[in-house]
Amino acid sequence: MQQFQGRTAFLTGAASGIGRCLAIELAQAGCNLCLVDVNSEGLKQLAAELAPTGVRVLLFPCDLTNRQAVSATVASALHQTSSLDLLINNAGVAYYGPTDQMTQAQWDWLLTINLLAPIQITRELLPTLLQRPDAHIVNMCSISGLVAGGRFSAYHTSKFGLIGFTESLRAEYGRRGLGVTAICPGPVLTNLYDSAASGRADQKVPSPPKWMCATPERVAKLTLKAIRKDKRQVLITPTAHALFQLKRFAPWLLDVVNRFSRSGRKKRQLAQQAAKVAQRRAA
Repeated sequence: MQQFQGRTAFLTGAASGIGRCLAIELAQAGCNLCLVDVNSEGLKQLAAELAPTGVRVLLFPCDLTNRQAVSATVASALHQTSSLDLLINNAGVAYYGPTDQMTQAQWDWLLTINLLAPIQITRELLPTLLQRPDAHIVNMCSISGLVAGGRFSAYHTSKFGLIGFTESLRAEYGRRGLGVTAICPGPVLTNLYDSAASGRADQKVPSPPKWMCATPERVAKLTLKAIRKDKRQVLITPTAHALFQLKRFAPWLLDVVNRFSRSGRKKRQLAQQAAKVAQRRAA
């Protein structure tokens, strides 16, 4: 897709973060928008901000965990637009905590939003996209879909699955002219970590240092560039590139780092438990 002028995009997770920046970049490029988010007020504020661009903006408040609501949203978007040329599955949530303590409901919630909803939306929009010349699909996959760490197991699982889905679509439909791109940023300065569910009520979800993070504006600009060039996969931030190469050429080093970190935590936990026992005995 070389030009966005006069095209129409269907974008999830549009009310904040990367999604909001994508909507702004697309509108400035002349692309009409179908914006989807559970935050209806955030969508209204964004629509007001986009008004001066003159593009058509349709708002669809939708909870992506509700399959019926997702289907109704897709049907409504198709009914209200003459065409859809670009699909960006951007919405995502995170959970931080020990995997063995996660409930089935927590797994279902995260996997539905991060993986099953993108699959459903893509499946329902594919017939329309395949009829459009130079159409494109973008999945916001994350470096977490290529390299895994601890305590974000469900998030990693969803993103690994989304990368597999993206690569499958590209392999199957590239011959029919459909572009498909996986965007894999490292940490980004959004509210993903602050809004993430935590398995430990007494512990805040840790956020990466700002110097490691990309801005959502940069991710949005590079995403549009990737669409224009029909990129297969785009890594964003030096951290993402470093982790990808480390896993490619020295995966054993990742094991060393994780085991060293786990060993250190275990020692601290044992020390804390010993201190508590000593305090009880002293009392």
